[in-house]
Amino acid sequence: MKLRYFIPIFAAVITLLTGCKTDEDPIYLDNFKASTSYVALDKNGGSTRITVDATDSWAFDEASIPSWLTVSPMSGGAGQAITLTFTAEAYAGRTATLKVKCGNSTQEINVIQGLSEISNATCAQVIAGPDAKTYRVTGTVTGIANTTYGNWYMNDGTGELYIYGTLDKSGRDGQNNSIAAWGIEVGDEVTVEGPKTTYNGTVELVNVTVVKISKSLIKVDSLTIGDETVTAATLPLEGGEVTAHISCKGDGINVDIPQDAKDWLVISGLTSSTVTFRALPNLAGDRSTTVTLKTYNGGREYTSQFSIAQAGAILDVTVAEFLAAEVGETTYRMNGVITALYENDKQGKSFYIKDFSGEALVYRAEGFLDSGIKVGDVVTVLGKRGAYKDSPQMVDCSCELLHAVTPVTIAEFLTMPDDKNVFYMVTGTISSLLDDKGAENDYGNMFITDGTNELYVYGCYPGWGATGDNRKFLVADNGLEVGDEITMIGYKDTYNGTVELCKTACFSFKKANQ
Repeated sequence: MKLRYFIPIFAAVITLLTGCKTDEDPIYLDNFKASTSYVALDKNGGSTRITVDATDSWAFDEASIPSWLTVSPMSGGAGQAITLTFTAEAYAGRTATLKVKCGNSTQEINVIQGLSEISNATCAQVIAGPDAKTYRVTGTVTGIANTTYGNWYMNDGTGELYIYGTLDKSGRDGQNNSIAAWGIEVGDEVTVEGPKTTYNGTVELVNVTVVKISKSLIKVDSLTIGDETVTAATLPLEGGEVTAHISCKGDGINVDIPQDAKDWLVISGLTSSTVTFRALPNLAGDRSTTVTLKTYNGGREYTSQFSIAQAGAILDVTVAEFLAAEVGETTYRMNGVITALYENDKQGKSFYIKDFSGEALVYRAEGFLDSGIKVGDVVTVLGKRGAYKDSPQMVDCSCELLHAVTPVTIAEFLTMPDDKNVFYMVTGTISSLLDDKGAENDYGNMFITDGTNELYVYGCYPGWGATGDNRKFLVADNGLEVGDEITMIGYKDTYNGTVELCKTACFSFKKANQ
């Protein structure tokens, strides 16, 4: 998933200039010129107007406009003295940087309302406070999400904040690896300043300035498995041991193993400078946990963390079981029919897979784009349970063809050779919902027609992979009737001289009255 663009916030004492940039070095645009270097709004609220000259069509990037600010118009064509109006409700002090694309270049327009004052606060006070206000907060680093942009978590005991973007030592944002530049590590106590925003319910401080760093008094220097030094503690399926080599300047070492990992991870050795962990054999899927090491000094707690992962078995699941699983590192394998490509993926690697139990999004599967695999084919996918905005999807995944499926007409199907390993997609109108003996049934035995030819369907199931009672009730559950159109996937066989489409999976159907 792509990282959102940072929304830079400038202190009021800094002179705010109208900037511009392309994918290369910054330049001043000739095709879009503003009448003022920044837009100033009164703290009591109201509107401010500026004029711009544009030699090409232009439009604001909606994502760069905060919820508290209204801009009109949002786009336009070439022209001179074009009036832009900026409106906001009353507020003591806040800023924003807006982006306008003109031609092939992007211009930045800075907006300031009132004076941007910095308030000292706890994490809890920031969480309860208003968006756009700038805060100074001190807390312990509890996790690092992205080292390049500087995304991490802070906790001061009153609550937890997500730091979205850390300015480097030159005050720049972007891909500057600010975490490494500052030397920030889990367990450090850090003081930062930055404006608050709320994104999808998560409270964030964005593009923060680092004020002070107090290094933790406990640190993991290295990890070893046997006699080998490793950068990541990954243990095999059958279990094993990993040793953390520790520098500690506090009073003793305490070890905190998360509750959900205590049934498979134990401490097997402890000295003043090492802790050894043993993972038990893994009979389930991949698993991992984060161990916290603690020490104390002067009544204060200092921490350090590292992760331990263990390989697991690949779990064969239905789509429904996959959707019900938790987001994590376990690897799952599913078989199903590709029902559609995911239109929002410009790389063309994503698609939907469906079996008898449900449908799931497979996000950017390796081995799919250039494989020739198409909608209607039966595939095997391998990957982890992920999610995007609470919508489940398979991630870190691969795709292999299980059965190529050839679309044919009923007339063409009747001429094909019998072969239980060759699969066809056939569409027809239901002409009878009775089996070849004239009896009603639960397994979807039916006759379909193209108006000229008729084909007997021996078992039409709710979807691919259905066994046992899961094969039943496609007709009843979906109210299928004579005259409805149905598309199925199956193989050809002949029994007592009757050609059959056998053990089929329903791909889709269309009601006659719709």
